[in-house]
Amino acid sequence: MDIEHDAAPPELAAARQAFAGLAVPSHAREAALRHLDRWLSDPVFLAYRPQVMALLEAGRWETLLDSFWQVLPFGTGGRRGTVGVGPNRFNPWTLGASVQGHATWLRRTMGDGPLAVVVTYDVRQFLDLRGQLVAGVPSPVLGMTSRDFAEIAVEVYAAAGIATWLPPVGQYLSTPELSFAIRHLGAQAGLMISASHNPPDDNGGKLYNAQGGQEVPPRDEEMAREVEGVGHIDRMSLDRARAAGLVRELGPEVHEAYIQANLRCSLDPQARGARIVFTGLHGLGRQTVGEVLARAGFDLRLEPTQAEYDGAFPNVPFRAPNPEVPRALDAACAYADQVGADVVMACDPDADRLGLAARHPAGPGGSWRVFSGNEIAALACHYVVAHGGRPHPLVIQTEVTSGLVSRVAKAGGARVIDHLLVGFKYIGDALHQIEEHGSFAGVAARLADFALGAEESHGLLVTPEIRDKDAAGGALMLAELASRQAAQGETLVDALDELWRRVGYVQNQLRSVVMLGAEGRARIAAVMASLRADPPTRIGGLAVTAIHDRQDPHGVFGPHRSETDRASRDVLVFQLGPDARLVLRPSGTEPKSKVYVEVCGDRGAADAAAERARVDAEVQRLANTFLADVLSRVGLDVPAWALAANDLVAIEHKQDLARRVLPELAGRLERGEAGPGLERWLDGALLAYGRDARKLVEPAVAAWAATQPPAQAAPVLALFRR
Repeated sequence: MDIEHDAAPPELAAARQAFAGLAVPSHAREAALRHLDRWLSDPVFLAYRPQVMALLEAGRWETLLDSFWQVLPFGTGGRRGTVGVGPNRFNPWTLGASVQGHATWLRRTMGDGPLAVVVTYDVRQFLDLRGQLVAGVPSPVLGMTSRDFAEIAVEVYAAAGIATWLPPVGQYLSTPELSFAIRHLGAQAGLMISASHNPPDDNGGKLYNAQGGQEVPPRDEEMAREVEGVGHIDRMSLDRARAAGLVRELGPEVHEAYIQANLRCSLDPQARGARIVFTGLHGLGRQTVGEVLARAGFDLRLEPTQAEYDGAFPNVPFRAPNPEVPRALDAACAYADQVGADVVMACDPDADRLGLAARHPAGPGGSWRVFSGNEIAALACHYVVAHGGRPHPLVIQTEVTSGLVSRVAKAGGARVIDHLLVGFKYIGDALHQIEEHGSFAGVAARLADFALGAEESHGLLVTPEIRDKDAAGGALMLAELASRQAAQGETLVDALDELWRRVGYVQNQLRSVVMLGAEGRARIAAVMASLRADPPTRIGGLAVTAIHDRQDPHGVFGPHRSETDRASRDVLVFQLGPDARLVLRPSGTEPKSKVYVEVCGDRGAADAAAERARVDAEVQRLANTFLADVLSRVGLDVPAWALAANDLVAIEHKQDLARRVLPELAGRLERGEAGPGLERWLDGALLAYGRDARKLVEPAVAAWAATQPPAQAAPVLALFRR
C-alpha cells in the first residue's frame, strides 16, 4: 500500500517531497517511503531509528532513497553490499533474514535430523569510510566486524536447532578453506562473511552447499524464495547456543588438511628456484597462499606494509584490495626490487583470486609485467595439462574466459568445457555432476581427469577437493612454472610469448560501467532491454555476424529452470566474424555492467609484434565504441576521454568530471588561483569519486589534456600527477 501524502508521518513528508525531485521510477520512491515508515515505527528496528532520523534531518535524500528503495537483493548465493541502515544495506537485519531463510530451507529439504553449517569470515570492519552515516549519531552497524556478523548468523542457525562450526576468536578461515572444510567435516552447508575484493565499507554473506560449492538453478531460487518470505528472525544467544552444544570450534586440523590438499597438487617438487614476494592485501592470503608456498619450499617474502590483517585496507591503492587491479601490486613489486625477487603474487582478502607479476627480462634490470586473469589462466592451463600426467585431462572454464585458455588446453591434448555461465559455482557444479554421474555437458570424465577450472576474474582451481576458486593451488602451479622458466634463464613472460607463438595471439579486455543507486540499476536494465529490442548490426565498423541471447529458451542453455537462472543468463554475446566478440552482462553482485572484448590475431602473421599491436588497438577501439553506444541508449553523453578514468569511478562521476570539475578547474587556474586553497577545492569536488580520486581520474585528465592547447592543459594535468 502506498503512503498517502496527507497520512504520512511528519518526518516522511520532507522525504516524499525530496524523492519526487530525484530521477528514479515512482515505484522506487514509494517503496522507499514504505520501508522508511516501517523502520521508523517497527520496534524491531528501534536501534536504527536515531541514525535514520538523523539522515532525514540532514536531508541526505539520495542516500536515503538508495538505502530504502528495495531489500538488498538475495542473489544466486547470498547478499553483498554497502554496510549501513535500511533494507538495501548489509546489516544484522538483512543478514539475519538471509540466514533465517537458509535455515528454514535446510530444514525443509533435509528434514529434522542433525544439521551442521560451517560459518567463517574475513577481516572486514565497518568504519563508514565513505561517510554515508551521520557522524556522532548512534548506529548498530558502526564498528561491526565480519566476526560480529558471523556470530549473528550462528545465533539464527542455533534457534533453528542447526549446529555451526566457527573459528576461535581472533582466527579466520578463507573462502577456499570454507569450501574445503564443508566437505572435510561432512557439513550440510556453509556461510562466508566477506565482500571479497569490494571496498572496505562493503560486506556480505555467501552461502554454500554440502558439496562445498554454491547452489545453481533451480535450487538457488528455491532458497532465495525462502529468504524473500522471511517475516521474523529468531535468534538464540551465543552463550545459550554454546551451552546447548550447537557451536563447535574449528580446530587447526581443518586448516592443516586444506594445506596438505594443496601441497599434494605439486607437479615438480624440484622446481623451487623462483624467489617470490606475496601480498594478501591486508587479508587472509598469508595463511593460504603464503603458507602453501613457504611449506612447499619456496623462497617467499611477505610485502610488509600489507601483511597485517586490516579490513580498512589502508595501504592498498584506492582501498581496492583486488588483484585484478594492476596498481594493487605496486607495493609488492617495489618490495620485490628491494629483496631481489623475480615473481610477485597477490590475492584478495578472502584469498580466492590470484594476481601475478613477473620481472622481465630476468635479472635485476628487468621491469615488472602484470598478467591479466586470462593470461594467468592460460599459463596455469599450459603447466597443469603438460605436466599433470593425466591421460585424459579436462579443463573447465566460463564463457567469458579467454579463448586463449581453450586453445592452450586443446593444443596440449586436453578436453575442454568452455560454455559455462559467469560464476565459479558453475565449475563447482560441473565437478559435482562428474562426481555423481561420470559426465557433464556430454563429456564423460572422472574427477581424476580434472586438470583446471578457470574464470577470467583471476579464479583458478587445481583440485576437486575444493569446489570454489582458490588462490593457493594456482599459486603453487605458477611458482613451479616460474621456477622451471628461471632454470632456463627465462621468465613467465617468455612462457606466455611461447604460448602465443604456438596457438595464436588473443587479447581480451574487461571494462566495467558502474552506475549509482536506484537510477543506475534502472539504467543497467534499460541498456539490456534496448540492445534486445534494437540490436546493433555493426560495432566499430565490424559487422555483427551473430547475436546470442543467453536468456533465449531455444539457445544453448535451453528453457529457463528458474527466475535465478533467467537472471544469471542476462548475457548478450555479439560475434563480429570469426576473430572478435563482445559480451555484455550486468554484474550479479554490484551496480555495474561488464563488457568483455576479445580479438584473435592472425596465427600466420609474418610480423608478430605488429600483429599484436594491431590486435591490442582493435580491442581498445571496439571497447570504446561499444561503451559509447551502451551509454547513449540511456541518455548518458560522456566524452570518450572521460571513459579513460579508472573503472572504479562511477559513470555519473565521469560525466561530472567532464561537465563540472575540469571546466571549473580550468577557469580557476585562468583567474590565477593556486596553492592550498585550490587543492582543497579540487579534493572536495572529487570527494564522492572514492579514495585517491586524483589518481583514479588521472588517465582521463591526461586524455583530455591531449585534446587541449599545451599551455592550458599543463597546469591542470600537473594537479593530478602530484
